[in-house]
Amino acid sequence: MHSSWTRRASVPVAATLALGLAPGSALAGGTLRIAMTASDVPTTTGAPDNGYEGVRFLGYPVFEGLVLWDLKSADKLADIRPGLAERWEQDAADKTKWVFYLRKGVKFHDGSEFNADAAIWNLDRYYKKDAKQFDPPGGAVAQARNPFVAAYRKIDDYTIEITNPRPLSYFPNMLPYMLYSSPAQFEKTGSWAEFAKAPSGTGPFKITEFKPRVSVTLSRNEDYWDKAKVPKLDKMVLFPMPEPTTRLAALRSGQVDWIEVPPPDAVPSLKNAGFEIVTGSYPHVWPWMLNLAKEDSPWKDVRVRRAINYCLNRDGLVTLLNGLAEPSVGAFKPGDAQFGKPKEHYGYDPTKGKALLKEAGFGPDKPVKAKVMISTSGSGQMLPLPMNEFLQQNLKECGFDISFEVVEWGTMLVALRNAPTAPQALGSDAMNISLPPSTDISQLALYFLSTNAAPKGRNWANWKNEEFDKVIDRIEKSSDPAEILKDTQRAHEIIVDEAPWAFIVHDRNPRAMTKKVKGFVSAQSWFQDFTSVDME
Repeated sequence: MHSSWTRRASVPVAATLALGLAPGSALAGGTLRIAMTASDVPTTTGAPDNGYEGVRFLGYPVFEGLVLWDLKSADKLADIRPGLAERWEQDAADKTKWVFYLRKGVKFHDGSEFNADAAIWNLDRYYKKDAKQFDPPGGAVAQARNPFVAAYRKIDDYTIEITNPRPLSYFPNMLPYMLYSSPAQFEKTGSWAEFAKAPSGTGPFKITEFKPRVSVTLSRNEDYWDKAKVPKLDKMVLFPMPEPTTRLAALRSGQVDWIEVPPPDAVPSLKNAGFEIVTGSYPHVWPWMLNLAKEDSPWKDVRVRRAINYCLNRDGLVTLLNGLAEPSVGAFKPGDAQFGKPKEHYGYDPTKGKALLKEAGFGPDKPVKAKVMISTSGSGQMLPLPMNEFLQQNLKECGFDISFEVVEWGTMLVALRNAPTAPQALGSDAMNISLPPSTDISQLALYFLSTNAAPKGRNWANWKNEEFDKVIDRIEKSSDPAEILKDTQRAHEIIVDEAPWAFIVHDRNPRAMTKKVKGFVSAQSWFQDFTSVDME
């Protein structure tokens, strides 16, 4: 990539040498060293920051939820599976209530027991502001990802009940994002800041060394409750390296074994040098969320929203990325059963785009002016600076005058949790933020339902469509999979046709690794299972 796109890394390659991790030194002990795209080590409290990359590396390996993702298959979209709850059921008499039967015999890394009291303690951590253990940043993230917890209670030592504000058929799909930490360890350490230095979860790995801004070491949990998933690795060391060129240099020099998001132009040479390039294909959209709440928003006219979707040269962008992404024309992929049959079939059609702009009162002498908030790097953001520069030039030819508000990843996540007209949005007309895979209707509801309009939820666009809301309402009340699929298709058709976002590409989630890494299965998910990985 062009040198102007490279900013100084927060962790120089040389810093890894200072940790005693000279090339090859850690391999003999079964240690996997990974360079993340994160700008810092994600928080180690069980409520990781740095977006979903934080959850991938400092979430599931160490902490778990009542419900987990099933990440064993590369052949189908990941679905949910039992986690700290062995099973769950919707109350037949009151469908706002869910009963969770907790797994017995699970211990936190500090040796304390997971039970209903521990589960309720964690729910208080996220949802009860006057609780001693309330965690403002963790609570903000949990409530944004799962705004559907209205009440909860202990039924017995291994059974709890969670109440939703309304019947929600997809509620279990929201629970993998809420992770459980040890109350006993919190009591011992006295605060989340101190807990972060000596964390305790229930996961297959435990944190054994934490160096802020430098690295975190995860070690095998020999006492993990799922004996089939006790990790093969002795250790996993994670380094934050937000700059693609820094990650690349670390891999080539042997200082790490695995890097997230290799620079696309380096892929051919990496393959020639014997490195593995692993990609996946699943709905993980990298869009521009369009700000519909702003007084002078150009996107209030649906013709302008459709126009940008016809003006996007997605194939050109995929070429720039050396095939490490694929075109996106919706939240789901066209081959998915849930995609439906929208009326709009977006492709690179600047003639159609310009005609729509002309109808809406724009033209060569009056371009559509918009400022887009973009990040310098971050979880799932791929290469946001060169990608957005490409789109800026591409859209200029069609009649869009695009400027950028460039911020750090953490700043963008804060903006996402606030209203699009709030000061945190910095006057932006759109936000470029990658999103977790749309594997089911729960994510569409989270990002598009009008009652979830930011700051209440993740609908940052503040888009409202009455038919969409009614379809989601039917889905929430239904328990018939065929009905839910039919309504999901209709909901997605509305999203595509009404275009509250500019759909750009799906991330193929690329990573490069040495051939010493064995046993990795690239699940069709943003999240991955590291328990099967071994080092040769």
